[in-house]
Amino acid sequence: MAKESILKVGSNEMELVDFRIFKKEEKGVYEGIYGVNVAKVREIIKIPNLTELPGVPEYIEGIFDLRGIVIPVVNLAKWMNIKEPDDGSIKPRIIITEFSDILIGFVVHEAKRIRRISWKDIEPASFVAGMGSLDKSQITGVTRIENDDVLLILDLESVVQALGIYQPKMDIDDHQIVKVEGTALILDDSMTARKLVSDALKKMGMRVVEAKDGLEGIQRLNELYTTYNERIGDEVKIIISDVEMPQMDGFHFAANVKEDTRFKNIPIVFNSSISDHFSEIRGKEAGGEAYLTKFDASIFYKEVSKVIKSHVKTAQ
Repeated sequence: MAKESILKVGSNEMELVDFRIFKKEEKGVYEGIYGVNVAKVREIIKIPNLTELPGVPEYIEGIFDLRGIVIPVVNLAKWMNIKEPDDGSIKPRIIITEFSDILIGFVVHEAKRIRRISWKDIEPASFVAGMGSLDKSQITGVTRIENDDVLLILDLESVVQALGIYQPKMDIDDHQIVKVEGTALILDDSMTARKLVSDALKKMGMRVVEAKDGLEGIQRLNELYTTYNERIGDEVKIIISDVEMPQMDGFHFAANVKEDTRFKNIPIVFNSSISDHFSEIRGKEAGGEAYLTKFDASIFYKEVSKVIKSHVKTAQ
């Protein structure tokens, strides 16, 4: 599904799969409106025959074989402690997601449509309370749709981490880490992801400046320019940017950086859970020098060191 996207680099737009989770309440049925980035969706299917697994939580529906790949299936409503309607009105589907090279299926009550939304219309989820097991940190952002309804954009990657299905690969020998002096700018709307990348860069000996989205990233660069002026290209060794962020996404941020003569020579590396080939192409078109899938420490250190070394040689 992600491969069919026609979004252009720098458009600052994303495509969402709009899906619904219905909640049975005393006064009737409440319709929850959610979305997930199309780039993370492999396909949407009807519920197949599932093989149940003994001794697993109730929200793990089971596993099934998809063209030779075993896919675990999570019922989102059950995981969120939502009481599902039992009147047969829902049209359940499985959204098969792919991120960090992992395939996992999520049962939803209805897959509605694909929406194209500008990141500037997506607000941070700071004011959203969690729902059951769903913490507000697992909501990328919120946006308004028709009839003034609110759509919550879920960070299914963090849901998978909370389930224990995926964990970052952190093992690495210290002798593999190349020491670098200078500053790194990192952009990610996830506090957990920022800390992961920040700790890795600090191990390399770098000073780290953080931003939670593309707009704040531009602001941080302007502040750094005020400090270093024409030396900014020598001082700021690298920018590590997520792709999905409210206000301004990583691709749009990179396109803006590369159009600014003050910053265009600072190398950019994308670090995202979106692992499809199309996103890698968009990353290169936006000016990125590498596209990494979160998070393998060994690969991260190797690629970041290579990009910085290449940049230093070019500048000489």
